[in-house]
Amino acid sequence: MKHHIIHIVSFAIPYPPDYGGVIDVFYKIKALWENDIEVILHCFEYERTRNDELLKYCKEVYYYPRNKSLADFFSFKPFIVKSRMSSALLNNLIKDTHPVLLEGIHSSFYLSTLLKNKRKVILRTHNIEYKYYRALAKKETNFFRWFYYFVESIKLKNYEKQQAIKGCLIAAISPNDYLYFQSLNSNTIYLPAFHANKQVLAKPGTGNFILFHGNLSVNENITAAGYILKNICPKVDYPFKFAGKNPPQKLIDKVKNRKNAELIINPSEEKMNELIRDAHIHLLITFQDTGIKLKLINALFGGRFCLANTPMVKNTPLESLVHIANTPQQFVTEINHLMKQSFTEDLLNNRKHSLLKNVNNNLNVQKLIPLLD
Repeated sequence: MKHHIIHIVSFAIPYPPDYGGVIDVFYKIKALWENDIEVILHCFEYERTRNDELLKYCKEVYYYPRNKSLADFFSFKPFIVKSRMSSALLNNLIKDTHPVLLEGIHSSFYLSTLLKNKRKVILRTHNIEYKYYRALAKKETNFFRWFYYFVESIKLKNYEKQQAIKGCLIAAISPNDYLYFQSLNSNTIYLPAFHANKQVLAKPGTGNFILFHGNLSVNENITAAGYILKNICPKVDYPFKFAGKNPPQKLIDKVKNRKNAELIINPSEEKMNELIRDAHIHLLITFQDTGIKLKLINALFGGRFCLANTPMVKNTPLESLVHIANTPQQFVTEINHLMKQSFTEDLLNNRKHSLLKNVNNNLNVQKLIPLLD
């Protein structure tokens, strides 16, 4: 007999687990199932199709439409929250008294209602959303999208400071996010990301190329790839490979213009894992220091040397496992140095010890389960 039941409200259908936020949701569900916790899953359905795979790990799965009406944009609540309002969801949540885990600020429309009904609520924050939307606005050239991102960032900043958020337990996904949310709500913990990796599969030895991978339809990754192609590729004599989902035409064209660059579009999971294992260096660059970068975790579990800029690893327990560079010349110097080094058994063993201590699903879920009481 399973000793706990929990409602999880997910901002999107968390299968397949193929991008940051849903990866954390799916592998959290799986870890709870492996520890005899029954999950009643509630998903907002848009852009992703229903999948029976979720029924392997969930007691029940409910789906709700996301209502993206123009009127919701003019609400005082952030659009990502207001568009996930559903009376059917609320009715399903109040049928019992089980604890509720809200995945992301996105899923928090009924947070205050649940608290008024004396429910145990955990808010899992995947990002400091107002900073994320502010960064999107800074990169946007289309006026209407810029206006949406700009207004949304203001709404999110105000919403994150509301009293309602202070009444629940917040489980922040990164140390930086923990510091921010702890300043708003002292009842905040750091709960590292859940992910697909169970063991370190990195191979000792050497590779002959440098890899940048990620969802290439996301502005953050497009910007980082463009930075590499403009500032690093021309100054290095080694081959670069860029791999990921749905790159825009402008990125495809930029790669074509570099003789030492290759683009692998929409690689299969098997192909991506092969690229991660075979690369000699993983380039990990971000210009946003919120959330957790799951591609960093994947590269450390599956690949050899990792070369990152400071925002990618600052204040994380993974900082000691990567080489740091912050200017084009520093990246070039580190690449030329690392390409001549072998990834040794000693380096691999040190990484295994650190990763299994700091980003371990089993440890994470043992931290989460007592919070359900």
